[in-house]
Amino acid sequence: MNPDIKEIGQRLKGLREAVDMTQEQFAASCNIPLEEYVKYESGEEDLMIGVLKGIASVHNVDVSALMFADEPRMSSYYLTRKGKGLAVNRVEAYNYQTLAGGFNNRKAEVFEVTIEPESNDVGIHHSTHAGQEFNMVLEGRMLLQINGKDLIMEEGDSIYFDSGLPHGMKALDNKKVRLIVVVL
Repeated sequence: MNPDIKEIGQRLKGLREAVDMTQEQFAASCNIPLEEYVKYESGEEDLMIGVLKGIASVHNVDVSALMFADEPRMSSYYLTRKGKGLAVNRVEAYNYQTLAGGFNNRKAEVFEVTIEPESNDVGIHHSTHAGQEFNMVLEGRMLLQINGKDLIMEEGDSIYFDSGLPHGMKALDNKKVRLIVVVL
């Protein structure tokens, strides 16, 4: 089996999952017989450029996103199902999951961030970046340091700040923390 064809099949499956369709629904939306579509997605059969262009047109993505290593991108909306955001490795102490990574020309980066209590052993990682940031705690309690000031944040608390100031966080109470982070 050709690895390039298999990779195209995996990207096709990723697009189908991103738009939350079954194989039957996706095949029907593109006027492709189900048996043929299943072979495309599994990488058993090569897709002709015309088929790829048809799929890309119906689902509003670039053909190159299906042919090459770019992830499918949406321009009208991008739905991320619970627990399905792509993992992003930004800082070792925190687990980032992008919630808007498949949307074209987005104005903000949106993440669900998990801080495990074990990350406290490495200390607080401070960062600075251009723009502004919004954080909202979904679960747990955390210490947020901004420009040398310590703030304790609990479930439901939120903060909006200048992200050019040094900032970092750590979990409290030996429990994990989950929060939404929006970087503008």
